[in-house]
Amino acid sequence: MGVNNGSTLQEEEKTQTPADKKTMSRLFRIIYRPRCGGEAVVDISKLQQIKPKDLPWLESVKGWFSQYTQLAHYFSLLCFLLTIITLLLTFCLLQITLVFQSQSKLRETKVRDLTNKLEKLNQSYRFLFSQYPALNQYCPVSNSTTGERKCSPCPAGWTSEGEKCFLFSQDRADWISSQYRCMALGGAVVQVRTEEEQVFLWKTAQSLSQGDSYWLGMRSSSADGSWQWSDGSLMEKGPQFWQREPDKTDRRELCGRLTPGDNYRRTWFVSRCSSQLRSICERRQSTLQ
Repeated sequence: MGVNNGSTLQEEEKTQTPADKKTMSRLFRIIYRPRCGGEAVVDISKLQQIKPKDLPWLESVKGWFSQYTQLAHYFSLLCFLLTIITLLLTFCLLQITLVFQSQSKLRETKVRDLTNKLEKLNQSYRFLFSQYPALNQYCPVSNSTTGERKCSPCPAGWTSEGEKCFLFSQDRADWISSQYRCMALGGAVVQVRTEEEQVFLWKTAQSLSQGDSYWLGMRSSSADGSWQWSDGSLMEKGPQFWQREPDKTDRRELCGRLTPGDNYRRTWFVSRCSSQLRSICERRQSTLQ
């Protein structure tokens, strides 16, 4: 597009008719008619009264004004949408904050209730051990710093296996003394009732005894030479694991011992009851019933 110089503008002003100048004056008065604050406004109704034939470039002014109006409309719509989005985001954030605060209070309440219950349980726990000191045998303190206890169905030092507790002694005594000692601990010298028990006793004795023997809860009867367990039950009714079958004609006071070897099926031997051997005590596991 070319640019008019000063002479061209002067020529155009000369060619304008009085009617054109009058129309221009009306147009500027309409567009720049001030209001209270001095702001220029446009009077659309009066602008429409001007006929295009009076001012040829009026159409371009109207087109520019239409585009400006449309742009202002879009801008207003955009501002409205942004306002709606901002309100929605604010509402969502408010809801999230309220939900978080509610859940936080609920968790605090639950933690407080659990803490109170735990304190009551600890008080009952301490009272129980103070009233029944024998429980310390089954629940010894495992952590001296925290006072934590580790409970077991067997007393401290005993080994749990199946439904029984077993104690492998290190002291040596005769059969009768070993029986009294086991009875003082709430049990008796072990009576082997199953093959599983025999295997457990054999393996444990191998790991602890270093070749030593252990008293079993069986002895012979001086009347007929038959063997029976310490509770009076006959051995013939259960499994037997003799190295050699005992001589029933021997009327001496004899008792049975377990000497761990290479084969668990041949670990029972005969000894005089006065011999000094280690012993295996057994007792039933404790329950809450």
